[in-house]
Amino acid sequence: MPPDALETLRQVNDNLRSALIRLRPERKHCSTIRPQDFSDLLSQLLRAAECLRRLPAHSEAAVALEKESLEYRSNLEKLKHFLPDVHGRLLAEKSRLETAKNHVAAATAWARASKKTL
Repeated sequence: MPPDALETLRQVNDNLRSALIRLRPERKHCSTIRPQDFSDLLSQLLRAAECLRRLPAHSEAAVALEKESLEYRSNLEKLKHFLPDVHGRLLAEKSRLETAKNHVAAATAWARASKKTL
């Protein structure tokens, strides 16, 4: 086992816990969610996958690795359950922004037309 596998899984779990808090579904506004948040999530998942692929069946740190692996699995389950909600909220925010943009464009066109008639 690479000596840093346990530390890598610990870091990934720390980062996933932070993401789970930042992206929690009870938030009403999506404006704090950035595309980078999803890139970071993917990066962490890829790091963990690579780490888990390289683990031998038996190792000195098997108990600690098992604990981190179980936490990782738990974090993945939490993501699985609330990412669809985040997706829905982001789509609703996109729709709201498009509506606001169309409203501004219509108001701008009306203002221009009003100036021309004066």
